[in-house]
Amino acid sequence: SRSVYLLGVRVDDLALEAVLDKIAEIIRDGGRAIISYANIHALNIAYEQPWFRQFLNRSEIVFCDGFGLWAGAWLAGRRLNYRYTPPDWIERLIALEDGKLTFYFLGARPGVAERAGELLDRRVPRLKLVGSQHGFFDKSQNSPENQALVEQINAARPNVLLVGFGMPIQERWIMENWDVLQVNVVVSVGALFDYVADEVRRPPSWMTEHGSEWLGRLVVEPRRLWKRYIIGNPQFLWRIFVHEILGKPLPQRGHPLQGR
Repeated sequence: SRSVYLLGVRVDDLALEAVLDKIAEIIRDGGRAIISYANIHALNIAYEQPWFRQFLNRSEIVFCDGFGLWAGAWLAGRRLNYRYTPPDWIERLIALEDGKLTFYFLGARPGVAERAGELLDRRVPRLKLVGSQHGFFDKSQNSPENQALVEQINAARPNVLLVGFGMPIQERWIMENWDVLQVNVVVSVGALFDYVADEVRRPPSWMTEHGSEWLGRLVVEPRRLWKRYIIGNPQFLWRIFVHEILGKPLPQRGHPLQGR
C-alpha cells in the first residue's frame, strides 16, 4: 500500500474498503494486528513523545483521520487521498464477514459503551458484542483492575477490540497489554462510543465533510479541546514548515523511529 511520512510518522493512504478487507483477512488467517489513526493531535504527540511515534509506526495500518493531516501532507508536497473517522465506518466494520465477527467495546464513561452497543445493534442487527467495559479503571499495567479486565477480555476472545480512551492513553494501554491480549485486531477509536451513544454531538456533515470538524468539536467542547486546536494546529503547521519544507532534522528525543 502507498504510505507517506510526515514528521517521522507513517500514514497509510488506503481506501476504507482496503482497511476493512485487511481486517477481515487478518481475522480469517488467525492473525493479530493493531489498527491506529493519525490526525494533527497524533502527530503533535508523536513529535514530543518517541514511544508514541514508535507505536504508530509499528501498527499494521495507520489511517488518516482528519483534514488537517491531509492539508499538512499537501503543504509538504505529498498526497493523502483518503481520510475517514471511526464513527463513519463502525457499522461497516460490524457487518464484515456477514456479521460473524465478535466485538468487545472498551472505553468512555460507565454505561456509554453498553448503550453504544445497544444502538448499533438496532442499526446493524448482526452485532455480536461479547463484552463491554468503561474506561474509568486503574490502567497501570500490573494493577489488579487492569489484570482482571485483561482476563475478562481474554475469556470473551473477541475478534475485534475497540479501545476508546482518547489519545495517547488508549495507545499506551494497547502497547502495554498487547502481548497478553487474546484478540485478533485492536482498533483505537477515540470518542467513538460517546458519538454513537449520543453523549457528545458530532458536528453536522457540512462541517465534517469540508475540513472544519475540528471547529465544530471546539464549539461543542471548548474547555477540553481549546489547547489541542488553538495551539496544536498552528504548532503542527509550523513543524511541517520547519521539518518537511525546510528539511531541518527532527529532534532526537530518546530513540524515536525516524521516518524512512
